[in-house]
Amino acid sequence: MNTSAIRHRSTFDMCYAADDDTAVIRLQTGKDVDKACIICSDPFIAELTRKKAWYGQKHPMRPLMELEEKQIWVFRTKPKFKRLQYYFEVESGGEKYLVYDNKVIPADSPDKSSRQCFKLPWINPSDVIKPPAWVKDTVWYQIMPDRFCRSSPESDERFEEWGRFKPFKFHVMYGGDIKGITQRLPYLHKLGINGIYLTPIFLSSTYHRYNTFDYEMIDPILGTDDDMKEFVDKAHSLGIRIMLDGVFNHCGTEFFAWKDVFEKGKASPYFDWFFINDETAIQKNDHDTSDGRYFTFSFWAGMPKLNTNNPEVIKYFCDVCSHWVRDWDIDGIRFDVGDEISHTFLRELRRTLKPIKNDVFLLGEIWFDSLPWLYGAEYDSVMNYPTCGCINGLHREESMSSTDFMYSLNTCLSMYPEQITEVLFNFLDTHDTTRIFEECSGNTDLLIQKLALLLTLPGTPCIYYGTEIALKGRSVSDNRRCMPWDEIDKGLHNEIFSKVSKLISVRHSLPQLKSPDIEFTHSSEHPRLLNYTRSAQNCAGRIGVYANAEKCGIELPSVGRVIYSDLYENNILQPNGVIIYEK
Repeated sequence: MNTSAIRHRSTFDMCYAADDDTAVIRLQTGKDVDKACIICSDPFIAELTRKKAWYGQKHPMRPLMELEEKQIWVFRTKPKFKRLQYYFEVESGGEKYLVYDNKVIPADSPDKSSRQCFKLPWINPSDVIKPPAWVKDTVWYQIMPDRFCRSSPESDERFEEWGRFKPFKFHVMYGGDIKGITQRLPYLHKLGINGIYLTPIFLSSTYHRYNTFDYEMIDPILGTDDDMKEFVDKAHSLGIRIMLDGVFNHCGTEFFAWKDVFEKGKASPYFDWFFINDETAIQKNDHDTSDGRYFTFSFWAGMPKLNTNNPEVIKYFCDVCSHWVRDWDIDGIRFDVGDEISHTFLRELRRTLKPIKNDVFLLGEIWFDSLPWLYGAEYDSVMNYPTCGCINGLHREESMSSTDFMYSLNTCLSMYPEQITEVLFNFLDTHDTTRIFEECSGNTDLLIQKLALLLTLPGTPCIYYGTEIALKGRSVSDNRRCMPWDEIDKGLHNEIFSKVSKLISVRHSLPQLKSPDIEFTHSSEHPRLLNYTRSAQNCAGRIGVYANAEKCGIELPSVGRVIYSDLYENNILQPNGVIIYEK
């Protein structure tokens, strides 16, 4: 047995409370392990029964998910007294080992000393990770306000002609505004969207507004406080939640605190709001900070990095966010560059906002394994770049099989407790990536297949504006084109819009698609035929998905009731085709 592959710690990824009553225990082993059991009971059972030593009952563990070289096992229980002590027994070809906190030993080992059990000390309700319940039922839509909709059709010398294609520069604006988004809420409602994520809306010198000048003032180009309140109210009346982008890692050079430091140097009371290494070179006229004179986002001189360890900075932004939530009634905040903000800042901000609105959604922009931010005291979820890469990798790499896809996805799903998996923020593209239609090389059938995967995999899905009509855009400057409302209003994109809308409707209607559970089946004859099944507790039926990444049509077995299909007829699933069915 490969005992070096065995891993368990009593930490939130492997030992956690799914709710106030349910304990979930996961064990990782090598794939040579045939059977895994847990031996568990209350840590004080010996005192209750007057036994000399603690003892536990043996329960089989269920295979949960398979990784490339590992197997994850799971056991769920409702301990009567909210606590659990345990160890494991694993078996491979008749060979048995016992897994303790401090050692892995043969089951027949005569060594009875210093065997330390694992322990779940107590399920405290306040420690149970509880993301807002509404998030797992949400289909998001990301909007970059400058490029979505301009409320006034009149020409304005401040703006480029709407939709004119040209190499975009950061200071070129097209005049999209909040009223324009409000006008198009019926369009989003028809699409099936019930969550909108807005990129920054505050005063800035750029169209993207990630160099914020004033966190309390909506950019006048976008509108007013009243426009914002009207937008949120009308969105809420349609059942649509609103999430704002919070840029707290850095600011723009016109932010009041940076301006004061720029003028006064160390004499400024805001000097410690930033990371300044050479005050004599602050005013150096250069576009980058590779000389290290002060820290910035990346090396952009126009985005000085905020010291989110400073109590004054923390209080300032806690007050700012409280205003957003209390006065505008927003439902979530997405934290730009969320991995560089201090944990101290995030914990305090959560403590501040949750009493104002207990189901406000806090989302971190982190591109990798994010467990340190997800213990329940900071973010509710993170942007799930690994799953985005998994979906896109299926067609980038023609050698990628359905088994490879499963390994890649399961690696993502094994990182977090199930309640976080349910709300991982999934997407195919964003303002920071190539548009998914470009990834599909202009193939709308492939676009629909990828959207079907996005909408049927665990997590809360987000669609980048324009993806529902196959908007193009490759580079970062090109992936932020204007929405072609003239074409949309003329019905030129009705066919693909209808397909995407139907997929979103399927997502909303099936509770199985909102659970963390997924099971794969593979075909040796067709290694790039993707097939998985979704199930949920308290749901009798199971939902299956087939997606054909092969270059030929594939005859499928009888699948039961077809809920959605594209490129599927007479039991033949064509290349890039997909079906969703009830088993």
